[in-house]
Amino acid sequence: MNPETRHTRTQLIIEAAEHVFAHKGIEKATMQDVATEAKIGVATVFRFFPRKEKLVVAVATKKLEAVLETFHSIADLPISCIEKLELFFDNFISLLEQKASSNVKLLENFESYAAKFTEPLEDIELFNAVYRNISKVFSTIVEQGIQDGSIQADLPISETLSTIINTFGIFARKLSLQKNILVVEPDLAPEKQLAILKHILLNYLRT
Repeated sequence: MNPETRHTRTQLIIEAAEHVFAHKGIEKATMQDVATEAKIGVATVFRFFPRKEKLVVAVATKKLEAVLETFHSIADLPISCIEKLELFFDNFISLLEQKASSNVKLLENFESYAAKFTEPLEDIELFNAVYRNISKVFSTIVEQGIQDGSIQADLPISETLSTIINTFGIFARKLSLQKNILVVEPDLAPEKQLAILKHILLNYLRT
């Protein structure tokens, strides 16, 4: 099999698995489910991914690569650090949209699945490498915040920005998942909660 054909088949299987995992959950999904979705034999799926764990990591890594792409696109904009942080917040708020929400659900499902293993999942280093790249991209924004004067100079900028972006991201993910399961309207809409938190945090950071 030539490399191009192999790559195409690999992506077909990953996309099928992504759909199956999103609808059935990683734990309940089987390799046969993936093969059926991809319209290929299950033996072919096993030929490309001998263990389910390898396929699970491949799907999660693809999802995380989309996050990395977003970080890159914001980091490369010719605007101030505080303006970039505002765009990050807006991106997290967009997780409440249905398609983005399903991506969040899948990554949360992956974290729960991986946490049950006493040993690291096979190929998990691929996932970790993307995560480290996200951290590197964000560190360039932190450095800009130190240099461009858009962040309060008396703050420990590196620690503060990392804490704030992680806190906002986790809260956005939580609200995104909550929105999928609540059958009654919350007292305050998730979008409104995040907009208020965004306002508070940006005011705290601004010079």
